[in-house]
Amino acid sequence: MSTPEIQFSFDHVMLRILDLERSLAFYRDILGMKVLRHMEYESGRFTNVFLSFNENTESSLELTYNWDRQDVYEKGQAFGHLALMVSDIHKSVEKLAQCGVRIKTPPKKMNHGQRIIAFVLDPDDYLIELIEPV
Repeated sequence: MSTPEIQFSFDHVMLRILDLERSLAFYRDILGMKVLRHMEYESGRFTNVFLSFNENTESSLELTYNWDRQDVYEKGQAFGHLALMVSDIHKSVEKLAQCGVRIKTPPKKMNHGQRIIAFVLDPDDYLIELIEPV
């Protein structure tokens, strides 16, 4: 139950990544996100990079790179995917494929709805859903 006197807003989503430069090349260079903050934590041996599509946004993506981590992270069963709204899903998927992005599911109608969706994978195999407005 929501309490009227308490206001919530979405701040960020955090992903643990294995290769900072590879992930920045994907999120910044291919998807066009802007780096809001890039912070090195020498004592903790990790780097945090916050990115967003809009520099004035409240919500962002936090990439956490742990310097000493070499093996893959278990994705878990609770996390589903990130979702991005795109104006033209077919052109978006075509452009991403030309950039070497792995396409998991080409554009198709939702199984139980009317929207056209597609799924791509980031460099660490996180699933990203592309959605076209209805």
